[in-house]
Amino acid sequence: MALVRRHGRGILDRFILKEMAGPFIFGVMSFTMVFVAGDLLFQIASLIIEKGISLGVVVRLFLYRLPEVIILTLPMACLLSSLLTFGKLSANSELVALKASGIAFQRILRPVIWGAIIVGFAALILNETVVPFSNRAAENLMRYEVMREKPSLLQEQVFLRDESQGELNRVIYIEKLQPRKGTMSNILVQEFEKGKLRRITVGKTGLWKDGKWWLNDGEVYQVGETGKVELLFHFDRQHFELDLSPQQVEQASRKPKEMSATELLVHIRLLKAQGARLAPLWVMFHLKLAVPWASVVLAILGASLGVRSHRTGSGVGFGLSVVIVFVYYVVMSFCKALGETEHMMPFIAAWLPNVLFLLVGSFFARKAND
Repeated sequence: MALVRRHGRGILDRFILKEMAGPFIFGVMSFTMVFVAGDLLFQIASLIIEKGISLGVVVRLFLYRLPEVIILTLPMACLLSSLLTFGKLSANSELVALKASGIAFQRILRPVIWGAIIVGFAALILNETVVPFSNRAAENLMRYEVMREKPSLLQEQVFLRDESQGELNRVIYIEKLQPRKGTMSNILVQEFEKGKLRRITVGKTGLWKDGKWWLNDGEVYQVGETGKVELLFHFDRQHFELDLSPQQVEQASRKPKEMSATELLVHIRLLKAQGARLAPLWVMFHLKLAVPWASVVLAILGASLGVRSHRTGSGVGFGLSVVIVFVYYVVMSFCKALGETEHMMPFIAAWLPNVLFLLVGSFFARKAND
């Protein structure tokens, strides 16, 4: 404790983070192995034995599925690392010495919270970049190389984004697409300039003919600076600038679960103009933001419980972490179902599990000062 007094409390923060680093890495690896062994390896073994899929394809599928699994393990690893670290500090009477020197438990929690916030930000960034890409790659690999599926005759709710140099130019929504016939129906095109919506084109039907898309029976609207929408003209037939064949459009379309939160928000706004039911998509959007921050909530809870578990070994700590995570995901699934059926606001449905577990963690954190 004299060392803490001489060099300030910054050394305490570094000490706690260093102690948590090992259990955190152990948690990521352990929980990843649990997920992989429980689902992914079984699926991979089935592909090799029953379908005779090559090892190269199997390895690619494993790598594509891994980012999503790792994202799920980060909150669990934060819980385990804080639980084991504070259990060890408590067992060695180091926490008693710290509190005896006048350092409150809330101050001791500071490096835990900051470390978990960094993990939460990392999870959020990966969720917005790597995970959607890897999920799409895994889905395409399963459908076209493993299952040998042919493109379906009818594709519904096709969503396309046209970007250049990171700037959004157009958002295209096609209610129904028949790639083999080269036809589509109920098309909505939103054109942007410098991030602002400027023009809307709607067409009842579309046709792929002579290597070009044509829209039939449609209207073009102009969006003013104030957001006012004015009809410019009607058309019976108009060329639609889209440098994709029907088959390429089908492959380029993304499912909501394969989108980032930003893409999903644009998708929701687009479907809103079609009068679609949006509750499940809003829940999905808020969950993409809420789940990464479970790292902070579970880290606080783990540290607070670790103080009370004076003899928590890695095995017991791992088991307790599994139980807590199981309860968390049960609550989250229940709230998600309520949100999707519109019995609860989507925002509340997504964030309520974090709020509830934060309240429990805060309760135990206050008790830790006693």
